[in-house]
Amino acid sequence: MDFINFKVGQKTVALKILDILLTEQYEENLTQLPNDRESFLGIKDFMGKPVPIFDLGLILNRVATKDTNNDLIALLSAREQDHVDWLRDLQLTIHEGVPFTKARDPHKCAFGRWYDTYKPENEEFAEILAKFDDPHRKLHELADEVLDMLKAGKQQDAKDAYRREERSTYARLIRLFESAREQLTLDYKPIIVFTTKDGTTPSIGLLVDKVEDNVSVVETDIQPLEELVKVGFDVDAQTKKLMRGLIKHKQSHSLILDPTAIFLDTSVDEETPAVHDEPPLEQAG
Repeated sequence: MDFINFKVGQKTVALKILDILLTEQYEENLTQLPNDRESFLGIKDFMGKPVPIFDLGLILNRVATKDTNNDLIALLSAREQDHVDWLRDLQLTIHEGVPFTKARDPHKCAFGRWYDTYKPENEEFAEILAKFDDPHRKLHELADEVLDMLKAGKQQDAKDAYRREERSTYARLIRLFESAREQLTLDYKPIIVFTTKDGTTPSIGLLVDKVEDNVSVVETDIQPLEELVKVGFDVDAQTKKLMRGLIKHKQSHSLILDPTAIFLDTSVDEETPAVHDEPPLEQAG
């Protein structure tokens, strides 16, 4: 059986190759229609047919990847402003003797607490974040250095140390905040996966984050949804209607989805068939 894996937030989903007509870059050029489904984005003209487009991130994760991305960009902007304010307060301490009350430990400021626990999945973004450690630590160490100089009556030395780090460490840190936000913007290039029921006619479009890879599996590589239920794993109704099983990888799984199930009534609790019970998959093998 042949599948294509797609990334949707932190999840990896798999669609049968025979269910896919084409993928294209999402340009947000959809026709809006009244609809009570939050995941419904609009209509896209494709192959001469109006095709409904759904945000798979909203369906599976209850949040659009775009919103998650924008929240992270906003967080980085706020943490950058924290350090702009931090340096300004240190300058006031040097020049006007105002007590310095900001965090001196790099692990205790808001950015440090977030940085110590956040685990990025994107490799390019992770590489940029790794570069924060040195300038962020050095900037916070400046407070102790300056305060010790002021305590010893060495105000000029404190001013010199401040100017030195402002031009080097602080400038480097600000550039990293800018680079991190730019990388997040560049990374988010969602695509629409146009699916089909008969192999020729478009059915619906699914918005995903990106294409991962192709995978060929045998029946023993697929774990049916019923196995999860047996061990007490709770699957919400909407996801349960979409899922047809799990593809086992070395350290993770792909969720096998049936795109036609988006239109199923999730209020009815009916048993979801395993992927190998469906005729289309047997034909695919």
